[in-house]
Amino acid sequence: MEYRTLEPEELCLELFSGFNRRQVVTKCWRRENGRWCIRDDPFVDDWSPEDYATLVRHLKNTAATGGLVYGAFLDGKLKGFVAVENGLFGGENRYLDLRSLHVSRELRGRGVGTVLFRAAMDWARQQGAAKLYISAHSAVESQAFYRHMGCTEAAQYHQGHAEAEPFDCQMECRLS
Repeated sequence: MEYRTLEPEELCLELFSGFNRRQVVTKCWRRENGRWCIRDDPFVDDWSPEDYATLVRHLKNTAATGGLVYGAFLDGKLKGFVAVENGLFGGENRYLDLRSLHVSRELRGRGVGTVLFRAAMDWARQQGAAKLYISAHSAVESQAFYRHMGCTEAAQYHQGHAEAEPFDCQMECRLS
């Protein structure tokens, strides 16, 4: 596996030709009456061509504005990526926003996400952040990954993320 920073000019739809986003979800974390619980909520999470086009625009913007876009490649094909926005927020929490972390279906559970997450942590630390902020997919498997990486519920919610993705779990990861 090769890991490296991606430049804005290489971010295009073709980059994702070997990437499989598909995730079959059966159970999700849901906040009910102020408490987190696991509920049956089966669905398939996959990206349409329009979703990929939107993703490319967002990743280009992240890279162009000084954020991190970092990829994992196998045999020259993108198999995972992480994106962290530039610009601290959250007052004393000094958050940087982890906007994306995805691993192609066939390589999940093989440590690729861990390497990508640690790269995001290292980069955020170098930018002066105290914590990474994650609006995390509520699937039980996604939450297990973030908790394994040391993430907990965010001390301060980013209102825009909470409103845009009401079922996501708002999380943070201390960088010290």
